[in-house]
Amino acid sequence: MSGAAAGGEGRSGDSPASRWAGWKLLALGLLSASSVLVAAPAAQAMSREEKRRLGGQVLEMFDHAYSNYMEHAYPADELMPLTCRGRIRGQEPSRGDVDDALGKFSLTLIDTLDTLVVLNKTKEFEEAVKKVIRDVNLDNDVVVSVFETNIRVLGGLLGGHSVAIMLKEKGEDMQWYNGELLRMAKQLGYRLLPAFNTTSGLPYPRVNLKFGLRSPEARTGTETDTCTACAGTLILEFAALSRFTGATVFEEYARKALDFLWEKRQRSSNLVGVTINIHTGDWVRKDSGVGAGIDSYYEYLLKAYVLLGDDSFLERFNTHYDAIMRYISQPPLLLDVHIHKPMLNARTWMDSLLAFFPGLQVLKGDIRPAIETHEMLYQVIKKHNFLPEAFTTDFRVHWAQHPLRPEFAESTYFLYKATGDPYYLEVGKTLIENLNKYARVPCGFAAMKDVRTGSHEDRMDSFFLAEMFKYLYLLFADKEDLTFDIEDYVFTTEAHLLPLWLSTTNQTAPRKNITTEYTELDDSNFDWTCPNTQILFPNDPMYAQNIREPLKNVVDKSCPRGVSRAEESLGSGPKPPLRARDFMASNPEHLEILKKMGVSLIHLKDGRVQLVQHAIQAASALDAEDGLRFMQEMIELSSQQQKEQQLPPRAVQIVSHPFFGRVVLTAGPAQFGMDLSKHKAGTRGFVAVGKPYNGCSEITNPEALKEKIALMQRGQCMFAEKARNIQKAGAIGGIVIDDNEGSSSDTAPLFQMAGDGKNTDDITIPMLFLFNKEGSILLDAIQEYEAVEVLLSDKAKDRDLEMESMDQKSPENDSHNQRSEEIATDLNLGSHRSEEGGGLNPPTESSGNGFSFENQDSCVPNPQEASSSQISELEEYPEDQSKTESDSSPSNNWDNKGQSMESILADWNEDIEAFEMMEKDEL
Repeated sequence: MSGAAAGGEGRSGDSPASRWAGWKLLALGLLSASSVLVAAPAAQAMSREEKRRLGGQVLEMFDHAYSNYMEHAYPADELMPLTCRGRIRGQEPSRGDVDDALGKFSLTLIDTLDTLVVLNKTKEFEEAVKKVIRDVNLDNDVVVSVFETNIRVLGGLLGGHSVAIMLKEKGEDMQWYNGELLRMAKQLGYRLLPAFNTTSGLPYPRVNLKFGLRSPEARTGTETDTCTACAGTLILEFAALSRFTGATVFEEYARKALDFLWEKRQRSSNLVGVTINIHTGDWVRKDSGVGAGIDSYYEYLLKAYVLLGDDSFLERFNTHYDAIMRYISQPPLLLDVHIHKPMLNARTWMDSLLAFFPGLQVLKGDIRPAIETHEMLYQVIKKHNFLPEAFTTDFRVHWAQHPLRPEFAESTYFLYKATGDPYYLEVGKTLIENLNKYARVPCGFAAMKDVRTGSHEDRMDSFFLAEMFKYLYLLFADKEDLTFDIEDYVFTTEAHLLPLWLSTTNQTAPRKNITTEYTELDDSNFDWTCPNTQILFPNDPMYAQNIREPLKNVVDKSCPRGVSRAEESLGSGPKPPLRARDFMASNPEHLEILKKMGVSLIHLKDGRVQLVQHAIQAASALDAEDGLRFMQEMIELSSQQQKEQQLPPRAVQIVSHPFFGRVVLTAGPAQFGMDLSKHKAGTRGFVAVGKPYNGCSEITNPEALKEKIALMQRGQCMFAEKARNIQKAGAIGGIVIDDNEGSSSDTAPLFQMAGDGKNTDDITIPMLFLFNKEGSILLDAIQEYEAVEVLLSDKAKDRDLEMESMDQKSPENDSHNQRSEEIATDLNLGSHRSEEGGGLNPPTESSGNGFSFENQDSCVPNPQEASSSQISELEEYPEDQSKTESDSSPSNNWDNKGQSMESILADWNEDIEAFEMMEKDEL
């Protein structure tokens, strides 16, 4: 996102030249308006010396990362900072789709080209360009992601070309340059074009750089689905390539893909799904948000208008943005919804890629929600040091990885540019300190494998150099610190620089505006002119702070959901109607709103809460209509959540000598594979450790896993992928062991392993999840007794006498009596909810009033029952009883080596009773 484009929209119908000038004047207006806020007493202005010091620190950090890549990795695509070597595709274990960004084309160097110029490293830039021209080959027999190759490599070449010709025009550097990077970009563009060989115009997600889609050499071209962002994030790079070269075919293909996505939007909600069939246009994943899978589609609609001047792109963006703010935005949260039922949340967690959205809102000129969401994200960062890949609505870690993503730094930069508030300089300072303290290693910066433990992953993605240091340097740089005017460029989603003068160069032929063909647009809903900066940023030095203040403790103390829904929006106008998903039974204001809508709340004797609406009792016809909508939402919400009830816990029972079924480990279930509740006998077999231990690639010891239950470590890939790999190797079941040291069902809620978003009917074996403590018990047993047999079941089987008698007949176990005193019992009941740190379900809890609104551990409404009429009954549940049962279980039995057999049997019977009680107590 360019600084020139920060803050609002250009005037419709102006010439490209005057529109460009308008954007530059707007940028100047933002800077002048922001001077009012700089003197805010709540955020003391950072001294020029401190800004220069921090800017110098950013340069030193960049040098550390870049020099280590060039020394230890180049010409490989990426640096592996823990092992100080390059990551070359095919020579390292596959990481799945992540590796589709690697094409043996020195990815990191190309992605970093224009960053070198922004950081005033023109000599290094000149050397890098010569290396790219001399060494990089784009004719490789490798299958790459069309999306990643476009934004990183094509965008990197075009950004490098843009700044190269700028430096050449200045007459000092790059005088030898003659468009070599542009010719490489054009060559790459033609190698991507075969992916567009579909009737819809949507590209295939992958293409072979050498063979295109021609089978069998290409080894791709059979896919049917792609993500919305994958197909909708091409227009800037492809249009720039056409404008630079005069070859219109690239812009035409990118426009056709955008046109098709627009045509296939859900017409009633104006939202798009995450995944679409490239041949039929049917939505495969019908959830919609602003994070992974969709994010840059919205970004490119607005930026395409800025760069190309086509009003249809602005019209589409405004239509989508209105839908986003109507359905997805729940300030400070941004939650996915169903495109056909946008009043229903599709999930209760957010992914880190949505951190770009506050920056896009700055470009739109909608500052208040940008400040709110950014502040919420910052509070999560202050809690975990980095933004987890995904986190729940109550700010617990959902996916614990952090690959050093730059989106939050991007939004921080643009919010500072829009407001001038020195608070955002302090935010940037925190980012620098955390990177140096937690991610810096001798050979660069390493991604975080788990933000909770601080463990590292051996990866440093190219976008870290392309974006992170660019935004951090610009955050602290004054205009005189830059060698060129950054306002002359638009930033792509990978932060590559494309000059605004492209809007007047080699324009494509006038095209029919298909936007208004498919929708009736009400101009009154849209801003067709640049917003007045004095309205955007009132002459109030406390403006931004007053928006942030209610969110300061939102992560650590209370649920955020009522923060903005209960506040009036900026300016004048009524409060938005109360929505079912925001309702809190303990909120007096909400109860007053219900009364105004003619809705009564009745507590029934059987513990349920009944909602009844009488339209005649509403304060007005409009309030009655709101009440009817609220009741319908509540019914839909309850119905949806009934369908998403979590599975009960499962059991891993060690049945071999010397345990004889008396050691039972509480296990989390999977939403795929064999349903153990329908197979009462369970699955019994000896356990074996799979190789590789993470189970993320083809099993190398299939003979050891055949007809056995495979043990794997959590992480590196989706659970379903692990299941497929061990099933292919002949395993009859699988157990995934948590890789977070010390995790235990004693202290953590049970996990449910979710699928990978694809059809998982092919997985037929049972899969269970053990925390680290329980998994260690199993691994220790293998180490001591070698042959360890377990039973995977929906609940523990009381078969100890039968198994012991069977074992006594076996000559292999004659010495079992000598070790009977070492048997340990471990049964933990956990809490009845599910949480995931890598592909798991979100947590849900019930509180005493039938909703979880007041529960400090969860902010997810949990109405359990509703009728189809305008009487909605919501069951009121007692306090969670499972926790009291878990107190009766022995807590340290594993260390108690001197237990008698009688004591063990007593504990075992007690555990069985508790386990059965847990099932009865399940909500």
